[in-house]
Amino acid sequence: MSVVPDPNEPRATGFRQRAKSATPPEPGDTGPTLRFTNLRQAPERRTREQRTRRTVDLSLTTHRALDAWQQQAADRLGVARVTGQEVFTALIEQLLTDPKLADQITRAIQTRR
Repeated sequence: MSVVPDPNEPRATGFRQRAKSATPPEPGDTGPTLRFTNLRQAPERRTREQRTRRTVDLSLTTHRALDAWQQQAADRLGVARVTGQEVFTALIEQLLTDPKLADQITRAIQTRR
């Protein structure tokens, strides 16, 4: 029988609890388990500056033609590339601010239906 108590054995007063200090726990002494009761909290409010993703499906021909146009635009602008994101963003901004373009797009959608 040993007179030195084993640190892993429970005592009459409960398991050994690590004193709160700035020192890291010793191996095998991790302290009390944290309980996560509110894992699913309400999502943070979205701000107006947060971006939302939209995707578009293109035919292979249209996709290749857009790639070619983007390269030509990059050459005209003197930059390495023009991204599809830049193209779509500019088109949508124009669509939302130019009533003539909006009417033209609306007619194009109507004829495709």
